Amino acid sequence: MSEEKFNSDLNRTGELSNHVKFFEYKDTFELSSGEKLSEIKLAYETYGKLNNEKSNAILVCHAISGDSHVARHDKQDLPGWWDIMVGPGKSIDTDKYFVICSNVIGGCSGSTGPNSINPKTGKEFGSSFPVITVEDMVSAQKLLLDYFGIEKLLCVTGGSMGGFQSMQWAIQFPKKVESIIPIATSPRLTNQALAFDIVGRNAIKTDLNFKKGDYYQSNEKPEDGLAIARMLAHITYVSNDSLKRKFDNSRYDPKDISTEFENRFSVGSYLAYQGSKFVNRFDANSYITLSTAVDYFDIGQNITEISKTLEKSNCKWLVISFSSDWLYPPFQSEEIVNALINLDKPVSYSCINSNAGHDAFLLERGYGKLSSSFLENITGISSSKKSKNLSRSTTNIFFDERIDLKFITNLINDNERVLDLGCEDGTLLEELKKKNCKKLVGVEIDNKKVVESVSKGIEVINLDINTGLKRFNDNQFDVVILSQTLQSIKNVDETIEEILRISKRSIISFPNFAYKPLREMLFNQGKAPKAEGLYGYNWYNTPNRRFPTILDFQEFCNDKAIKIIEDYFLNTQEKKIVKEDPNLNCDTAIFVLSKN
Repeated sequence: MSEEKFNSDLNRTGELSNHVKFFEYKDTFELSSGEKLSEIKLAYETYGKLNNEKSNAILVCHAISGDSHVARHDKQDLPGWWDIMVGPGKSIDTDKYFVICSNVIGGCSGSTGPNSINPKTGKEFGSSFPVITVEDMVSAQKLLLDYFGIEKLLCVTGGSMGGFQSMQWAIQFPKKVESIIPIATSPRLTNQALAFDIVGRNAIKTDLNFKKGDYYQSNEKPEDGLAIARMLAHITYVSNDSLKRKFDNSRYDPKDISTEFENRFSVGSYLAYQGSKFVNRFDANSYITLSTAVDYFDIGQNITEISKTLEKSNCKWLVISFSSDWLYPPFQSEEIVNALINLDKPVSYSCINSNAGHDAFLLERGYGKLSSSFLENITGISSSKKSKNLSRSTTNIFFDERIDLKFITNLINDNERVLDLGCEDGTLLEELKKKNCKKLVGVEIDNKKVVESVSKGIEVINLDINTGLKRFNDNQFDVVILSQTLQSIKNVDETIEEILRISKRSIISFPNFAYKPLREMLFNQGKAPKAEGLYGYNWYNTPNRRFPTILDFQEFCNDKAIKIIEDYFLNTQEKKIVKEDPNLNCDTAIFVLSKN
């Protein structure tokens, strides 16, 4: 693993970009605590051009150690903290969008914070700087947007603490936001994450040079305490797998760096370097201020509380998590998603496979297409950078021309609410858009297909059908579709019970394994059946767990007191409906079910 891939702070310095600007608010700024600042200043940078309608603005929010310099403005500029995402032709395309990023209040990179001069005393605020919350950060950003005359943001996005800010925008100013993309974030910190922050702040506060926060006039700063806090935090940003890959082969070969910290192991020299580098660009009081703001952020400890907090949200959501992130684990993102589903809010979700840990949001490029597709479907404008045409996905066991989908489409009525389980690339739901359905939602476990669905403007949740249906409400949908997925379900009984709980009726299609050519193949050749298209898998790589027939399914429905409203039996190769002995002569069955 390269240094660049492993380390999100490798090229960061305390130097400000030449492109930074400053917004000054000379009136009293009241904090959520009731305390007041007589004036505030925000350091900010902009990218791209604001259109005449002022409708293409995206606010990017940074994490604790970030600042306003989200990306390079040109080749001569300093590296930005999110260069992989922001820039001309990139996922957040500055040829198309007007991007704003400001250093939060409480920060130390040009915005009002503990190291700023207090107008009342003429000295740095230091220990007198008030407690700041995420709500205060957003209130200050709102003033900056008012300065630009922006009535509504196209999107607010950011990772970690930036994700907190994006969610706070949806809560605090619901009419001011068209969409948000919170990344690698949570409703609140776990107690484990909170504990790491507490230890880090204690390391700073017990440094003899901290002087209760009033160290600015001293030649000696609390560098050791801040370095230890940063080392501790950095451990939470990476995964065990990334540390293993980086340091296993060089465990006893530390880098030769000048440090007072332990340097006998390679991971130790790396952390020492990280800590020492961080103190050159960050202020200890700001670290305390911002980490405390993160720790106080809390939109609820369960679905009921989170739902209540997000009830006034009026925007589209794309929530992104990372599989190896144990600081903000995926289950916390799913709590947000579940609350939004509970509220019937428009939300898409994807958990990206990554071994980079929490820092994946700064390092991985895998979620860029997902984000850009989401944004493009809000604006209706394609990216200025040509992307490769997405090849149409084939389903688990089907072929390109899905005539069963044509049948299913005709079974859906206008204005119905539809959930498609195993929606693949969103082909069916895209077709149903033409029927003016009231709500269309897909569920898909394959992240590549999630991206394809989102690119079509489909609301899609990345989850496993076998375990994820409990998050939906009773009768939340008029129709739930399970198309060509029944045979891969682990627990058929429980899954169909859940489907009928969350819908008024369900449409289930599956391959009929009693199809005559398959039986003949097994009888005549003595080999596992394999045919072109529909059944084109070997016995060792088939995704099928079950091998249902029409008679099997009819018996199942009878045993479970499930009402079969309609049934259709298709020979997809001959493209016709089968009337005579369908159990032998059709390859695909479609059943419309309801509770008896």
